[in-house]
Amino acid sequence: MRGSDNQPEMMFSYVSCEARVPAGRPLRTIRAVVDKALDVLSPELERLYSRVGRPSIPPEKLLRALLLQAFYGIRSERQLMEQLDYNILFRWFVGLPMDAVVWDATTFSKNRDRLLDGDVAQRLLTAVTAQSRVAALMSDEHFSVDGTLIQAWASHKSFQPKAETDEDPPPPGSDSGARSDEPAPASRNGERDWRGQKRSNETHRNLTDPDARLARKSNGQSSILAYAGHVLMENRHGLVSGVCLTRASGTAERDAALALIDRHPRLSGRITLGTDKGYDVAGFITALRSRSVTPHIATERRVSKTGRIRHSEIDGRTMRWPGYEASQRVRKRIEDVSGWMKASARLRQTKYRGLERVGWTFTLAATACNLVQLPRLPVATT
Repeated sequence: MRGSDNQPEMMFSYVSCEARVPAGRPLRTIRAVVDKALDVLSPELERLYSRVGRPSIPPEKLLRALLLQAFYGIRSERQLMEQLDYNILFRWFVGLPMDAVVWDATTFSKNRDRLLDGDVAQRLLTAVTAQSRVAALMSDEHFSVDGTLIQAWASHKSFQPKAETDEDPPPPGSDSGARSDEPAPASRNGERDWRGQKRSNETHRNLTDPDARLARKSNGQSSILAYAGHVLMENRHGLVSGVCLTRASGTAERDAALALIDRHPRLSGRITLGTDKGYDVAGFITALRSRSVTPHIATERRVSKTGRIRHSEIDGRTMRWPGYEASQRVRKRIEDVSGWMKASARLRQTKYRGLERVGWTFTLAATACNLVQLPRLPVATT
């Protein structure tokens, strides 16, 4: 017997979001870890809000929604609110009941400064990695570090000489001496030709995002306005142990690597650090050894412009051990972390401006990268 295609509208529903989400969904494991981390952050979040006035949207719900945006690569907060309105799985993860009205997308903009002041993203990453079920998965002896470029939300046309940008423009409506028969000025977004011009961070600066720098990852690639993101990964399961974001420069990767090691709480006396050959610099290796860090750095044999052969600073004392080869093999997994944050979390080009805002987003994406790996690790599900 054929059923009727009636579509009645029900006024009441007696099924909760919890009942709609299957027991085996990976988000259940992630939600348990996130809720425990947010409980640890509750006293810190309490200090960011006034004790009087109208109740705000709970910051825990805002953070869960931003994590969802990174998990599923949702391109904007406005689209995130649209999907949160009809997606039962999203409602359950954020903590909204079936009949609750979603908030406006501008709520994130209004609360972002408060979350920035409290350094909530870094505290959330620390709270996640400090949990016993996550800490048991992480190595405290073997690490890898690498850097990547995050393209800034700025155009090359706004990268202008400092001498020109320092001059005060004439006030609107003033007579600058131009005659009426002179051609009209070029459009604001007109064509530009930089062929034959030397442009560098010393002579130019960006007007749209002053913190962005002109940089390239390697020879043969085009230069872009970007930030330098740095990731410290433990080598057992490839989880992120620490991140930071700096202005791009020639020494940014090595300086950030030392900073990440200094602020990382280590349980063992000596650790190993795997890197690519870009870190093969005598000063950096000396700094590592002074911190009781064994440098497992990829070697490189270079030829200088004068024809002199420059050998690697890593010699047989380090390379003869089996741990060096294992570290070089495992450190390549850090590229998966950077690739996931750029592709899935949509950080190939940031939509924010300023070192602080971009760094906050980069840290939250690293936290999301850790969380998406937990359901496939057997220890985390026990």
